[in-house]
Amino acid sequence: MILNLKFDGNHDIQLLFGKYDENLKTIEKEFNVRIYRTQEGLRVDGHDDKVNQVGELFNYLLGIAKSGRVVKKRDILYATRVAEQEKEGGLKRLAKEKIELPIKGGLITPKTKGQIEYVEAIKKYDIVFGIGPAGTGKTYLAMAMAVNALKKSLVRRIILTRPAVEAGENLGYLPGELEQKVMPYLRPLYDALYEMLEPEKVEQYFDQGIIEVAPLAYMRGRTFNEAFVILDEAQNSTPEQMKMFLTRLGFDSKTVVTGDITQSDLPENQTIGLVDAERVLGHVEEIKFVHLTGEDTVRHELVQKIIEAYDRNHKDKER
Repeated sequence: MILNLKFDGNHDIQLLFGKYDENLKTIEKEFNVRIYRTQEGLRVDGHDDKVNQVGELFNYLLGIAKSGRVVKKRDILYATRVAEQEKEGGLKRLAKEKIELPIKGGLITPKTKGQIEYVEAIKKYDIVFGIGPAGTGKTYLAMAMAVNALKKSLVRRIILTRPAVEAGENLGYLPGELEQKVMPYLRPLYDALYEMLEPEKVEQYFDQGIIEVAPLAYMRGRTFNEAFVILDEAQNSTPEQMKMFLTRLGFDSKTVVTGDITQSDLPENQTIGLVDAERVLGHVEEIKFVHLTGEDTVRHELVQKIIEAYDRNHKDKER
């Protein structure tokens, strides 16, 4: 099968093809096709299913290029993984699920089948649980959706919270004022915000109360209307704290709860609020639980190879 692709605008093509056409070479290798430059764009030769996937892939990559960002090898590798996981329609869904961040003029996209499901769930449901290991984009994608909702005036505020119960620490015994005590627990949330928004805009939003970051204990007694509320590291919450948090939901609001149930810092005999929530609320149709796995981990390709090497070594020792 032969597919001819036409492109408008030399600037987009430069961002799309990569330095010395390195992106085209990567696509040829990953999809087992041949790609030739033509006067109008590209010609793709190969098996029908692979050529069709490459056509969908370029539609996705063009969206990245048109946002002004250079298409990188990892974008292609992530898309390849989606194509392998979901034979039909995966790349079309990937191209569709772009999260716009107008201030920085960029796009954030889910990069795996699980991440696509997660983003779609956040759009559709008022309460979403994102459960999975570190590196699967649970918090980052939720933050991107919150910022996007704020910029589109879908909500008036963003509320970010985490349980301050890590490694057995107690806030009362830590030095400094409240802000100094909770900062180590909330730092990852700040980091994500500054990556998505200009620093002066973040400070402005904090000063105006449009964005608020606070420990979970300070959510009691409040109701959040027209807000996007994120509870991060929920595996460190108790069932009582989880119930308290979920009942803060007000009108025209959205809540996302993220956590990794294998990484709880609660005492061994303490029930994990995140686990208990799925047991109690799993049958509620208006609440969505999305489970991300190791296949949804977004890492440097070399890190993936390191992990695989250690896994093989561990299995060899067990024999």
